Amino acid sequence: MTVDKLKKGQNAIIEKINADKSLKDRLLSFGIMQDENIELKTHSLAKNTFEVQVGGTLVALREDEAKKIEVKIINNF
Repeated sequence: MTVDKLKKGQNAIIEKINADKSLKDRLLSFGIMQDENIELKTHSLAKNTFEVQVGGTLVALREDEAKKIEVKIINNF
């Protein structure tokens, strides 16, 4: 599963980031890395941007970026 498939409020663990080095480095600068907890806070109506929280940081991701972050859900409702 990828971040773009999460429901609002769902928590997950990042399993893998399928991106080139420059995007991985940018995501890493926001704390988005393997084995970190990520929560989907909200998304745009068209689901082309996603607001996620990693640690104490809120990050806005584009749809193509969210689709590159594989996660495993830790709470399901």
